[in-house]
Amino acid sequence: MKKSLAAVALMLAASTGFAAEDCGKVTIADMNWSSATLIANIDRFILEHGFGCAAELVPGDTMPTTTSMMEKREPDIAPELWTNSFQAALDKAVAEGQLQVAGKVLSEGGEEALWVPKYMVDKDPSLATIEGVKANAKLFIHPEDPDRSALIGCPAGWGCQLVVNNLYRALKLEDAGFELIDPGSAAGLDGSIARAYEREEAWLGYYWAPTAILGKYDMVKVDFGSGVDKEHFLSCTTKEDCLEPKVTMWPESPVYSYTTSDFAKSHPKEFEYLATRSFSNGDLNKLLAWMEDNQADGEIAMEHYLMENESSWSAWLEPEVAAKVKDALGKL
Repeated sequence: MKKSLAAVALMLAASTGFAAEDCGKVTIADMNWSSATLIANIDRFILEHGFGCAAELVPGDTMPTTTSMMEKREPDIAPELWTNSFQAALDKAVAEGQLQVAGKVLSEGGEEALWVPKYMVDKDPSLATIEGVKANAKLFIHPEDPDRSALIGCPAGWGCQLVVNNLYRALKLEDAGFELIDPGSAAGLDGSIARAYEREEAWLGYYWAPTAILGKYDMVKVDFGSGVDKEHFLSCTTKEDCLEPKVTMWPESPVYSYTTSDFAKSHPKEFEYLATRSFSNGDLNKLLAWMEDNQADGEIAMEHYLMENESSWSAWLEPEVAAKVKDALGKL
């Protein structure tokens, strides 16, 4: 009788898709920017089809999601948190057992820099350095004053505006003939890069990665020759009252996946997957460009990524898990 009941239980479990070893319901924050919604959809598909989870996306944003994870223990996973602005609070939550750091979702972290088009560096490699840029300032023609050179900065009100303003002073770019130009908006900043690229004109300005723009247009980060002084960057370069800014490159912006501690303890295999999977900025730039060009949402972009990049995502998984994901993709 006991054997019969056990057999029935196993059959019922198999039929519903929730055998004892399955992971149950998992909630994933679907943040409101392109890279985050793409990664959330990738996690949902892999957790659902590879690990047998009932994976669900829930709307999210950085601060509300993190607060909810700390206070309510939901959602289970935040796939992409840019942590610079509230690292102390996250460290405290980890120390108190509310959250766990799963892994570095952007292998290189978020990048910020001054950039020039690659076609310029191909012609003159010195333009990959700030000294080369200053020595060739007349190439970067100001749109309204041919006697001045143009550095395209951040739109007013953006956090990066203070940083660019301070670095403009630290690098003594005004002395080299440059004027710092406010592009007015994100669209204005993007448009200035696109126009320069289409005409193969000189361009110097601020941008960040991962982004669709850097996936479409091949740009080179300008090296200040200074390295990174993170302490000064945080204490002065980012401040409005920075009286004597020093030259420093932008420090890496840490971008991690976090889970609740409950999830990390109860789902060790799934947590290991989250700790393993990561993306380079170059790969993600191209994916974001594909999303923009094809007006694709996170789900469509996820299908494109998984179908076109099996060698990448399968390396995050045990062979039997990867096989289940591949089989599910074949049925789409």
